[in-house]
Amino acid sequence: MKVLIADPLSEQGLELFRNESDIEVDVKTGLKPEELIQIIGGYEAIVVRSETKVSADIIESGKKLKVIGRAGVGLDNVDVPAATRKGIIVMNVPGGNTISTAEHTMSLLLSLTRNIPQAYASMKEGKYERKKFTGAELNRKKLGIIGLGRIGQEVAKRAEAFGMEILGFDPFISQDKAEQLGVRIVQFEDLIKESDYITVHVPLTKETKGMIGEKEFALMKKGIRLINCARGGLYDEKALYENLKSGKVSGAAFDVFETEPPTADHPLLTLGNFICTPHLGASTKEAQIQVAIDMAQQIIDTLKGRTVRNACNIPAIDPEVLSQLSPYLVLAEKMGRFISQMADTRVDSLQIKYSGEVAGYNVAPLTVAILKGYLEPILQEGINYVNAPFIAKERGIKVVESKMAETEDYATLLSISAHSDKKEFVVAGTLFGKHENRIVRIDDYWLDCIPEGYVLVLKNNDVPGIVGHVGTLLAKYQINIAGMALGRNTKGGKALTALNVDEEPGKAILDDLRKLPNILEAKVVDLA
Repeated sequence: MKVLIADPLSEQGLELFRNESDIEVDVKTGLKPEELIQIIGGYEAIVVRSETKVSADIIESGKKLKVIGRAGVGLDNVDVPAATRKGIIVMNVPGGNTISTAEHTMSLLLSLTRNIPQAYASMKEGKYERKKFTGAELNRKKLGIIGLGRIGQEVAKRAEAFGMEILGFDPFISQDKAEQLGVRIVQFEDLIKESDYITVHVPLTKETKGMIGEKEFALMKKGIRLINCARGGLYDEKALYENLKSGKVSGAAFDVFETEPPTADHPLLTLGNFICTPHLGASTKEAQIQVAIDMAQQIIDTLKGRTVRNACNIPAIDPEVLSQLSPYLVLAEKMGRFISQMADTRVDSLQIKYSGEVAGYNVAPLTVAILKGYLEPILQEGINYVNAPFIAKERGIKVVESKMAETEDYATLLSISAHSDKKEFVVAGTLFGKHENRIVRIDDYWLDCIPEGYVLVLKNNDVPGIVGHVGTLLAKYQINIAGMALGRNTKGGKALTALNVDEEPGKAILDDLRKLPNILEAKVVDLA
């Protein structure tokens, strides 16, 4: 079997491949796309970092390709859907750079606080300006951490050692876990208002892009300092420039930019209170060695038919069990995604009940699918069928399974109850026939909803005219209704309406829906 190393990989990882008598490894870095297309057909696996783009054309040319390995966290440079369609496993190393990125975050935080880069540059020019570079202390300052995954948690531990008060925002971490970390969980807006420093550790998604913009800058304390070692685009760079220039933001330290590398004339690079590094978060010898070793071992194990680890596009399930459960896996993952977006708050526990025929199976893979679906909407990067249970445990989410041999109304019923400190959210689903997925319960309402695409969920008073008003408003915005499900408990009481729509309703549409008479709540669930 042949493995192509298309981007630089540490020697320790290469050595693992070379120690395998039945695996041949070729190191060919810096290839152009057309060159890669010409040779990829001879390889069973390819390893990349961030430089090489594994496009659909390259994947199509990989006639023998079984595995694509990304020696890092993100998968932006791999066409995962194209690989999945071809039955190619795509895997990454989600935890390899945790410590290096957390340490780099602290390095930037300290450098920003004590004006180290500016003082160094001044001394290199032959100056000695002590008063000009008077800094501040971290002790008793409030650090706001947005995103308490692996890296956010490691930053919290290190910041606590400096005597900082840690505020955290993360809808997917339990209160108990936060308390163990010494983090006070607050709402997003409160974190923005209270913090002396803010650091972000979330993936870049359509929800998080520009999450700190003009509105958030207006809420911040004067003199706040900002750090970004996560992803470019989380901050509105134009708004950041204006607030740095005005002095509202005392300083900012970035390791990442919306466009990388930034242009030489990027406005932020002209400011003395902005410091930056060229995406060095994972650039330590230790991190690169560990990532290389982990990736090499993962690919070796996969090619030799052993355990598949950190695969983002296939479940690691025994083939015999998979054949029994495959009709339910898609339903379970969609139910997880559904309740995650409906809850939209920090959840302490998930109670999963399997009733009817499915209770006779080993349901562990279904629970994993639910957890993967539940975690993906907020975390996205690095969530797969292997690590979803670990990440749920890491975030303090208690998972309780139960089985019931019979169910009154359905041959099989999967139910999920998500419990927060204030509320319970419930979703139940089943199969019609062998493959028709259905959501049959949302909170207290029974209905028949197809879990596909975008689902607009409305809670409303049960009065005439609701459907007409909603349909008219959606037509105004050119949103087509593809399906509708209605549920109510008592005539004239409260009701629930679930609409499958062809396009995602934006914030303006949701705001207008909430203004309609008798509409109590409006949410959109993305199952596309």
